[in-house]
Amino acid sequence: MPESTNSLKATAYTAGGTERDRVDLPGDLFDGTINMPVMHQAVKAYMSNQRLGLAYTKTRGLVAGGNQKPWKQKGTGRARQGSRRAPQWVGGGTVFGPTGRKYDQTVPRQVRALARKSALNARAREDALIVIDNFNYDAPSTKQLMSLLSALGVTEKKVLILTDGLKKNVFLSGRNLQRTHLMPYADVSTYHILWSDVVLVESSALGYQLESVAEKQRAAKPKPEGKSRGAAKAEAKAEKAATRRATAKKATRTAAQESRAAKPKAKAKNRKPAAKKSAGKKKGRN
Repeated sequence: MPESTNSLKATAYTAGGTERDRVDLPGDLFDGTINMPVMHQAVKAYMSNQRLGLAYTKTRGLVAGGNQKPWKQKGTGRARQGSRRAPQWVGGGTVFGPTGRKYDQTVPRQVRALARKSALNARAREDALIVIDNFNYDAPSTKQLMSLLSALGVTEKKVLILTDGLKKNVFLSGRNLQRTHLMPYADVSTYHILWSDVVLVESSALGYQLESVAEKQRAAKPKPEGKSRGAAKAEAKAEKAATRRATAKKATRTAAQESRAAKPKAKAKNRKPAAKKSAGKKKGRN
């Protein structure tokens, strides 16, 4: 185990989520240095290097067409024009538009190392750096990794997991987790450390050789009594559908009753003129 010359410590857990004694962080890396300008420079360079710079426009010389003069130079009364691909024409070229560029920024190696060191010190000061004894997965298991994050209480946080070298099974276990990012400790950048809320580091990546500890059996979560969440949702959906059906039936009945009540009135209105006509016929006969 490397010697520690500072008082920075970190909590330690097993891969199964059993808490261990706090460990001293190596003093050559965790010396409390936090250099904000250097971290800003490293993060800015990292984000700039992700840009592709594909924006591209055509000048009047690159736009197809426009070889013929639109109209003669004199005698039309219109402004003189030399090409339909001039910038003032619709469909013409663009003046001083982007033609593709590179946003690459280079940062010296020692500056990158200082920025990464500052980011790790910042997480260690916040007690957001946790040491895991080892990540030895025989096969990919997202359930096993989720149980570890649940035991640490970081399931709702952005978690960065740093392994000692490339471990495919561990990477495949966390590849499907939205707020979890896994990578080898040697490949981590300042951006990834500052992106995360919690950093999990494998002990061997820091030079530790922690002894194995027996895993504690965690009590299983009791199942909630009553109906499950899915059953409750289905029941609520069925109740809403029944309410809609009842409302529709009621509206249909009301409309039918109104139509029935309106029919006799219409018949009565139609009968009165007929009676008057018959009375007029009788008078004429007399």
